[in-house]
Amino acid sequence: MARIVGVHGVGKQRLGGNTLLKDWEPALADGLDRAGGIRLGPGEMRMAFYGDLFRPPGHTLAIGDPMFTADDIDDEGFEGFEAELLLEWWTEAARTDPAVPPPGATDTLTRSPRAVQTALRVLQHSRFFADISLRALVFDLKQVRRYLTDDDLRAAARGRVEEAIGPDTRVVVAHSLGSVVAYEALCARPGHQVRALVTLGSPLGMRMVYDRLRPEPGGWPSTSTWTNVVDEGDVVAAVKDLSLFFGTGVTGKGVAGMGVVGKVVHNGSHAHDATLYLTAKETGDAVAEGLGTP
Repeated sequence: MARIVGVHGVGKQRLGGNTLLKDWEPALADGLDRAGGIRLGPGEMRMAFYGDLFRPPGHTLAIGDPMFTADDIDDEGFEGFEAELLLEWWTEAARTDPAVPPPGATDTLTRSPRAVQTALRVLQHSRFFADISLRALVFDLKQVRRYLTDDDLRAAARGRVEEAIGPDTRVVVAHSLGSVVAYEALCARPGHQVRALVTLGSPLGMRMVYDRLRPEPGGWPSTSTWTNVVDEGDVVAAVKDLSLFFGTGVTGKGVAGMGVVGKVVHNGSHAHDATLYLTAKETGDAVAEGLGTP
């Protein structure tokens, strides 16, 4: 089994584990180079792929994803989860991008289709979401909501990660929604041999995600270290400091304990890009530590 398992984020439903590995493996190799010239051997990394669980049944690659519009954002059922997440992204985009106006004091997204349309229009003109089509943006919202509310899909996605983790796996590197899947999978699998969890652009600190974690949020994934790598401009990772929710690494008596170590990187205009996170020295350092390499 592979010593490193990668877990991807949203929007990969028409790809596959082998396709993603072609991007992730050399990107992480660059990150490890920057961390001290560590080399990965053949087969040392594996992708835990779950994206196909979101691919609409009966659709082929040529047809693609559903033609979602603003009208497809849920504002009923699930307590308006998709609309609330959209508002969180809008708020964070306004904080990090001077060109994005903040949500108005009278704007609500829980029951207002007009406000949803406004939010989508604003985000599509933001620096962060500029390269994402409306259809893809809405589909990404729905993937996050489905994972956190669909028990069967959640179990299947977590099962893909658990299956990929073997007795030789020492590091799990997880991006975006994949960090949620990986965290839950590790928490649910006591006795695993994974030493390091490395999360990239993680939404785990967002209250609407944190409160829906299973098992009960705030636990530790049974790894020796947990490093969270984030770009200040990453809108998806709206809460940058995960130690606020998962521990600072110091107990109440001032004794060093388990906690999330936060690292800030600069990915430029593509703040949430997985390969840019992987090429960072900070990511390479965290993976090397998990592998037990000086």
